[in-house]
Amino acid sequence: MADLAFDDIYENYYVVDIKTHNINTNFNMPNLTSVERLARFYSDIKNYFVLLLVSYTIETDSLLFKECTFVPIEYLDWSCLTLGALGWGQIQIANSNNIKIDVDNTRKKWMLQLCDALDIFYPNEISKITKRIDHFRNIREYWEKQPD
Repeated sequence: MADLAFDDIYENYYVVDIKTHNINTNFNMPNLTSVERLARFYSDIKNYFVLLLVSYTIETDSLLFKECTFVPIEYLDWSCLTLGALGWGQIQIANSNNIKIDVDNTRKKWMLQLCDALDIFYPNEISKITKRIDHFRNIREYWEKQPD
């Protein structure tokens, strides 16, 4: 979940996930964390999941750092996030070239938006899985009719 972690003087616990992004690429969709893991981690209000987003370019043989953003995940607007189908679901940045930060967002509001997104995501996943089951039932029927 984190590349580094630390406690502050108020006994808050921060896990930091570092995400790098070459801004000369057209598309990057990094996984941030599992929805289940984040929900469990955020059950303690003193826990913070923070991202260090580092944007760079490569020129000749050098890295040129363009921007560093240190932000709790709940400041990322859901318009730049998506959910991926790995395990319980993965929170992903939809495109690292388009990050939208909302510093007025609260953890409660963001987590409720996560729950709303999962209310849409999970039924869509059920539909996909149902189609896959049907697909392989048809394949099974085909192979049951074949000689050994």
